Parts: sequence; C-alpha cells; structure tokens
Amino acid sequence: MQGRRSWLMAMRGAVAAAGLMVLLALQPEPAGLIDVASDRTGAHARALILSDQARRYLSLQYRSYPTEFMGCMIGEIHGNAVIVRRIAPADVEPGHSTATRVVPEQTCEDAGWAGTVGMIHSHPDGQRCWYYFPGTRVASSDAHSFARQPYPVDAIMCGNRVVWLSRDMVEQQVRLSDPDTHPAPPPQHPGNRVHAGASAREGQD
Repeated sequence: MQGRRSWLMAMRGAVAAAGLMVLLALQPEPAGLIDVASDRTGAHARALILSDQARRYLSLQYRSYPTEFMGCMIGEIHGNAVIVRRIAPADVEPGHSTATRVVPEQTCEDAGWAGTVGMIHSHPDGQRCWYYFPGTRVASSDAHSFARQPYPVDAIMCGNRVVWLSRDMVEQQVRLSDPDTHPAPPPQHPGNRVHAGASAREGQD
C-alpha cells in the first residue's frame, strides 16, 4: 500500500512538471531577449530611413572621393523599417578602392562598429546602380556580395539617390536632399582613410 501511494505521488509530480513545461513553452519570449542578429537575416525591409547625419556623411564622401567608398550603416530595425542613424567608415585600405571596386579588410563588427544593419558603397560615376541587370533577373556583382552578408539591407550611393536591396531581393530607392553631384578632383589620399577612422573610433562609445 505504501509503495502504491509513493508511485501515485511520483506520477502526480511528473504530470505537474510536464504541465508547467508546456505553459512555459507557450509564453512569448520577452522582447528584450530576442537575438537581433538572428532577426536580421530574416527581415524583409520595406523602408530605409536615413538620418540627417547619415545623409550629410554620404554627400560629403561622394563629393570627396573619385574612388568607391564603403561604409557601415549603423542603426536598428523597427518592424519592416531599417533606420540608419549614422555611417561609419568600413575598413578599406586606399589601395583596395578604385573607381569601380572596393574591398574591405574585415567586417564592420571586427572593425569595432556595433549595431551594423547593412553596408553601403558608392558608384562615383553614378552608373550601373542596380542589383539586377535592367530588364532581367541576372544578379550583378553587388547582389552576389549582398548574398554573402548577414545584414538585412545593402545600398549603393549614386549622386542624389541611394539604391538599396532587402532580403526579399526587392530593389528600392531613397532620394537625398542635395542635387546630383559629380566626383571632385582626386584628393591626395583616396580610399576610406581607414587608419584615421580607426583612431577616431577609440574615443567613441
């Protein structure tokens, strides 16, 4: 009799524990604990919002360099909108930036930029600003590069507009306030001036 009572109590405890596990599994995850990095890869952004600071930086960079520059778009995701608070220089050696190509040395995170939501680079001549060749679904090299990145969006700076792509591979545009500009005469040191940018990073939070 004592053995049967112990067995019944053990069974009741097991059933109660199983019920508790089911209830916990049904609870929604607290918003503050959601992994932003994992959420990025599945995000299908419908809007790219550039802050005034980001727009000023892009306009200045576009005017200053005849070679392609590359930046890390830092911000956050709100629903289907990617909000870019500022642009930080990507880690690009001057010799790895030409009028048609730019290659970073390392990722934005490895360069010290937290909160990156996408990459942006320029096409100094304002040409070939697309991720698919016009009238086709043939992906450009920029689309292939985006496919290898973990971010929800990628963008190309082309004068007065930013052409961007989200993970659903829908190409969109954002107009900037300044009129279309042309590249300035070559400066003494083309590229992103990585080392100056790296020293500036040390004083930032």
